[in-house]
Amino acid sequence: METAYSNINGQIWLFFDAVVEWELIEDTEQQVTVKVFHHDLGQHMMMTFVYAKYSALERLELWELLYYLASDMEMPWLVGGDFNMVVHEDEKIGGLPAHPPEYEDFAFCVNSCGLFDQGYKGSPFTWWNVRPNVECIFKRLDRIFMNFPFQNMLPTIEVEHLIRTGSDHAPLFMTCGEQTANFVKPFRFLNL
Repeated sequence: METAYSNINGQIWLFFDAVVEWELIEDTEQQVTVKVFHHDLGQHMMMTFVYAKYSALERLELWELLYYLASDMEMPWLVGGDFNMVVHEDEKIGGLPAHPPEYEDFAFCVNSCGLFDQGYKGSPFTWWNVRPNVECIFKRLDRIFMNFPFQNMLPTIEVEHLIRTGSDHAPLFMTCGEQTANFVKPFRFLNL
């Protein structure tokens, strides 16, 4: 059975296919965390979907919750969404320089939680302020992190930053690779 869920302020929407069962773990204004059982993989995993506040002070609440979730995280964990913050100053072009204490808090949170960025294909920036020329600003605000158990479970994961259409954010497209069945090719004689 397919289901849908939106967080308490309606800004994060989740849609689940029949191949997964899910259980709500945490729901706040900035994130939704669910425990998922994927029938095809036969695996449980945690997934946290983020829509972080613009205010650095309000984002601290999100970092604290991620610390809390990570404190006893033993299963594969994926954390992704709009973090409204760069991890490093080189993830921003244009406008005022990135404020180090803000992005350092974010980077510290990610590292302390045992998460890492798998990398991506496509543009290095996921957000644009939709202004021309000198006023133009690009940032990488949207991303997907995972822990090592998640990477070990799905080692061929790829994240692609798609082209922005109808939004100032680029959608992220994550593929988990193909599970191919091992089979032996039949032996054949060729009569030449």
